[in-house]
Amino acid sequence: MPVVFRVGGARFFFYSNEGSPREPPHIHVEDAGSEAKFWLRPEVALADSFGFSRRDLAGLSRVITARREEIERAWHEHFG
Repeated sequence: MPVVFRVGGARFFFYSNEGSPREPPHIHVEDAGSEAKFWLRPEVALADSFGFSRRDLAGLSRVITARREEIERAWHEHFG
């Protein structure tokens, strides 16, 4: 499970097996037992979450939006 980066206690990562057929580029976030998944295109959008507050999710969305190119580059390097 490749970790792309960390911010505070949050880990931003991919699962190595992202389905068959593979889902479009997205990022998973985990922090203190809370989890979320965000789609990257056409715009950053929450796919699913458990345990994060709305405020936390808004902050995570801002981080992902600011670093979307880095995340997409890591996705394509990992999955080809």
